[in-house]
Amino acid sequence: MKRLPFVFLLPVLLMCCSPEGEKELSGISSEWRHHGGNHASDKYAPLDQIGAGNFADLEIAWRWQSADLNLPEDLIYPTGDYRAVPLVIGDTMYVNTNHGQVAALNPATGQELWVFDPQSYLAGPPLFSPIQTRGIEYWTDGEVERIFLATIGKQLVSIDIETGQPDVNFGNNGFVDLKQNFGKLEFEMNNISHGAPPIAVGTTVIVGSKIYDYAMLNRSPPGHVRAYDAYTGELKWRFNTIPQEGQPYNETWEDDSWRTAGNTNVWTYMSADDEAGIVYLPVSTPTNDYWGGMRLGENLFAESLVALDVDTGERLWHFQTVHHGLWDYDIASAPNLVDIVVDGKPIRAVAQVSKTAFTYVFDRITGEPVWPIEERPVAPSTVPGERAHPTQPFPTKPAPFDRQGISENDLIDFTPEIAEAALELAKEFVLGPIFTPPIVRGSNEKRSTFVVPGAGGGANFPSATVDPETNILYIPSATRPHGMSLVEPPEGSSDWPYVIQMDRQVGPFGLPLLKPPYRRITAIDLDTGEHVWQIPFGKGPANHPMLEHLNLPPMGSVYKDVVAEGGILITKTLLISYLAQKDEIDPDAHGSILVAHNKLTGELIGELMVDQRLHGPPMSYMYDGKQYIAVAGGGRDDDDELLVFGLLGE
Repeated sequence: MKRLPFVFLLPVLLMCCSPEGEKELSGISSEWRHHGGNHASDKYAPLDQIGAGNFADLEIAWRWQSADLNLPEDLIYPTGDYRAVPLVIGDTMYVNTNHGQVAALNPATGQELWVFDPQSYLAGPPLFSPIQTRGIEYWTDGEVERIFLATIGKQLVSIDIETGQPDVNFGNNGFVDLKQNFGKLEFEMNNISHGAPPIAVGTTVIVGSKIYDYAMLNRSPPGHVRAYDAYTGELKWRFNTIPQEGQPYNETWEDDSWRTAGNTNVWTYMSADDEAGIVYLPVSTPTNDYWGGMRLGENLFAESLVALDVDTGERLWHFQTVHHGLWDYDIASAPNLVDIVVDGKPIRAVAQVSKTAFTYVFDRITGEPVWPIEERPVAPSTVPGERAHPTQPFPTKPAPFDRQGISENDLIDFTPEIAEAALELAKEFVLGPIFTPPIVRGSNEKRSTFVVPGAGGGANFPSATVDPETNILYIPSATRPHGMSLVEPPEGSSDWPYVIQMDRQVGPFGLPLLKPPYRRITAIDLDTGEHVWQIPFGKGPANHPMLEHLNLPPMGSVYKDVVAEGGILITKTLLISYLAQKDEIDPDAHGSILVAHNKLTGELIGELMVDQRLHGPPMSYMYDGKQYIAVAGGGRDDDDELLVFGLLGE
């Protein structure tokens, strides 16, 4: 048995601003105070009432139909899958809806206590849809308690946790206009929205943004991160994710491209060290995601992990995971904070998983890599006007958790017929290692570059989970390649000479082009940097007519639509996630399969059939002596609901 992690105690003064204090990194609460359980984003519930012996006895304790279903049809717009993460504070559950309403519920029954509607939909639908509100943030100074919400309609809202009403002392009667304070005037405002929750640390509320990735014009907003006073809503600082004139690293945007470049935003979950007063920003890609001829250079702070002082916005350190990105390898996962011991040395660490299938591990205070990260040569671009960066960073530890790059040896070969067809199909593509750039479609008679991991592969939203008692990191990932090529846009439709064209679901006879596994869970010991175990997650295409006679072992589910759903919940003994029935049982099936594994070995513990398609990250809490597991689901057919599971017979 491994030792318990070192716990840093908070000074008294800091605890008055962040009373969760020690809980933030030790996971000792039976509540669930933040989207990732705590600001460390460990997604760990120290509960064991539900275990290997009774997981199969779980039943749906209650279901809550989203308050969105009560909105007038002429005001709402498509929001897609319901992915909210409920919070449990004291004796109340708080949860958002896709349209940004917030409800207070009884944790044992789902009874509504209040519902607040910010009416963000009155601003009209965003340019890109479906998009949904994915979470809310809880904050307290020990006396005042608030829920913060960033809406699709570009509002930051402060809600009194007791009354469900806006805090009249915050901003304009509880609302701050997020259309302001960008520092760039000429851009398409409709390209920006908000989905992930803000994060509140000390007396500061920090807000990222969701910006449309596939705009045809170079007029997207910059993804600058803004921070507001938790009491008043006044702007405290703005961190320019695209450095402006005179700022450090401005020169990484050549030819003054910083003036027009957009995106480089933080669309996913942020994490924070409350004791140190540091927030960690996982930064996304710049425009254009796949052709960078109008943004030559390294392009800091795109595709970087950035550590900021929460009070001032001062950059403390950063690390760029991809230089001059051409693959849409944005950091889609929340950083995981954990206190580790490496070669006898205690390290307050942050681990960042990525679409690259790398895990980047740093001292979260200094930014020093825990294990060396090497700059290695990669392939140049052949696209006119493009200049791929000559090197990319490769962590020496831990080893990659998913497939990287492709050669003929990686092609599917279950039967001679399948192998021959895969080899013939692969001739249409450029094959190569990770960071092989996209090509112009048709170059050298090739359709595209076969990119592995693809933009939807590796580790995506909602990110990894870490057990603070063992320091084991659990990573859900997908082998989801994309054929990427650049084409000339229709005349007059774009100010870029090239835009992306994807080849998706490439493979012979409707099978994947690559060998399995196609989806996996990897456990990594962060004290050593070594893999503990790795399992395929899901059965995979075993029922395919050309495979069903082969009696194949589990291959991992092949994603057919949604790439950013699920996630992993860790309890005292279990690793809990879920699969889509349509991927495992029948393409027409609607429901899900709630799955539990032994977290130390990866051994399958049990499965529970669920009649709803689940989409949100699972969470767990204890209320009135009973442990519950909650997951959001539905959303495509006006069936948004929260499902809560429990042991009803106990």
